[in-house]
Amino acid sequence: MWDPAQYLSFADERSRPFFDLTGRIGTTAPSYVVDLGCGPGQLTATLARRWPDADVDGIDSSPDMIAAADRMLADATAATAHGADGRGRLTFAVGDVVDWKADRPVDVIVSNAVLQWIPGHMDLLPRWAGNLAAGGWLAFQLPGNFDQPSHAVLRELAAGRQWRDKLAGAQLNRQAGDPEEYLGLLAGLGLRVDAWETTYLHVLTGADPVTEWYKGTGLRPVLSVLGQADAAEFLAAYSARMQAAYPAASYGTVFPFRRVFVVAHKA
Repeated sequence: MWDPAQYLSFADERSRPFFDLTGRIGTTAPSYVVDLGCGPGQLTATLARRWPDADVDGIDSSPDMIAAADRMLADATAATAHGADGRGRLTFAVGDVVDWKADRPVDVIVSNAVLQWIPGHMDLLPRWAGNLAAGGWLAFQLPGNFDQPSHAVLRELAAGRQWRDKLAGAQLNRQAGDPEEYLGLLAGLGLRVDAWETTYLHVLTGADPVTEWYKGTGLRPVLSVLGQADAAEFLAAYSARMQAAYPAASYGTVFPFRRVFVVAHKA
């Protein structure tokens, strides 16, 4: 379902929340780090460079994303950045983060823009926290723009008479809870929690950049279910609505994007 090239077409905008999130992780020398939902792996590799003595595992359910991560890892620059001196190692593997369980205590668990795809993800977080070593860190962020036109229009079209039968099996993403929900859940487990939200004002370029953005994420379940002709028709309808909702200015198209962040420390 996932297209790494399409996803990476907005790599700068997509990476900024990752660094805002991981910048709040206070450990200096973890031995084991896991990135759950690592995608094409370029951000996971930054964790390996930040903590060169750590074993770093990237897990993702998409074989295409893991194949892209392995290609990145095979690149000479990535290879010499981590593992060449016999210290830590960086590896990628296909796996479902819902079923994931560590085989040893984890010092840092990161999950970047993944949990919105998981039904009932609040029930998953205590299990992830249970994999933490003493002093470990759990850090995740996910979109919270469910009420914005980009998602409201997608839901409206998918539920309309023309598409609802064809898209009956498509699982659209579910978005975030409010920060205080995550804070209450994880603080109740004894973790020290830093939770916040940010709305980025991305300035995108191109004829229809919001549609191009969602072709790499939120539209993937739709495009993977529809045939080529139907997918083109759906995209045309969605694109027209996006260009009206997010009009272009001389400097680009402003795309507000709210995200929810949580960093929890097992003190």
